Amino acid sequence: MAETIKRQVAFKLRIGDILKGKPVIDEQKSPEGQPLQRFKFLELGDKSIVRVNIVANVVDKYSSDAEKKYLTFTIDDASGQIRLKTFGDDVGRFQSIVQGNTVIVIGTIRYYNNELYIAPEVVRETDPRYLLVRKLELDRERPKHVNKEEVLAIKDQIVEMIKKAEDSGGIDTDQLYHTLTDVSPDIIGQEIQKMLDEGLAYEPRPGKIRYLG
Repeated sequence: MAETIKRQVAFKLRIGDILKGKPVIDEQKSPEGQPLQRFKFLELGDKSIVRVNIVANVVDKYSSDAEKKYLTFTIDDASGQIRLKTFGDDVGRFQSIVQGNTVIVIGTIRYYNNELYIAPEVVRETDPRYLLVRKLELDRERPKHVNKEEVLAIKDQIVEMIKKAEDSGGIDTDQLYHTLTDVSPDIIGQEIQKMLDEGLAYEPRPGKIRYLG
């Protein structure tokens, strides 16, 4: 019976997280005694990353049909940029992807000539709104350490946004989440609930907030 090879987990990450990781290199020697460096994995916190799952926008594409065919994409998810690189027969698999597409990328981390990049296994076009969905998903998983002053500043932003929307009959809670993208959704929800409990705001209907003061 053939041995089953276990595929590495494809970690859902933002590009900025990948760029913060530390490449772990295995120092080896060639049969001729020359030093060789082989990338093993990306060290990120307590994780050893080999494969990743990313949602990003394609901001640049370059291909070459020379003797050695290759194709590169630069992708951006607002936390950073990284390149996808593919060579030879695999080039044709990704030619339909163009600049401006939002894509889901599953691939393997590579490190060469002091550059981290991704060798893609899957590049699939997706709805641009999924960028925000992925960000919120990862933000919920990431532990937050927010001090009292930061929470007060966030509350002030929420109050100001609700006040400005009074002439329009209030603000949708979804708009608060979509605008305050650098703030944990849990903290936003917590501060909205506090305002409702304290009588500073009310809901004329579910999902709509108005200011009472």
